[in-house]
Amino acid sequence: MSKVSKAEHKPEDQLWDELSHVRAGMLGIEGSHSHMQPMAHMKDKDGDRLYFFTSRAGDLFKEMGDGSHAHFCVIGKSQAYHACLMGHLHENRDRAKIDELWNDMTGAWFKGKNDPDLALLEFDLMDAAIWASTQNPVKLAFEVQKAKHSDHEPDVGTRAHVDFEAGKGSREQSGKRL
Repeated sequence: MSKVSKAEHKPEDQLWDELSHVRAGMLGIEGSHSHMQPMAHMKDKDGDRLYFFTSRAGDLFKEMGDGSHAHFCVIGKSQAYHACLMGHLHENRDRAKIDELWNDMTGAWFKGKNDPDLALLEFDLMDAAIWASTQNPVKLAFEVQKAKHSDHEPDVGTRAHVDFEAGKGSREQSGKRL
């Protein structure tokens, strides 16, 4: 199934697949005076959330306060996939969750799991907007040329939406051609 077709018909499955192949994205607090910043994400194996390790001394942690509305944006390795996830970001102090998610990459930035500067952020997903475009350069060129000589916009991909706040069986998942 192509990226475009999967985005139209199974956008949530595609999102989790793409997130598993991308090392990091850009995370930011809505309404913050700080820029979004690159952050490595970890998927929760049981739910619709992502986790991030960060520094308590960093702008992101300071701007977050007791919890915030945030965005996490990713671009797939092929550059044909883009997603922006929205949700609630807050600190998770669960030692078992820190132990579960701890990895060598995180260990390179901190003095260990008990480093007082270490904070685990939990990102509870609300929804995601997804854009998938064709990877075929011939199709892209054809669509652009066709659009130049007609009243139609080029058909180069699709936009999809996933509503994480709806129950698993009743989630809105919609895709439309671009």
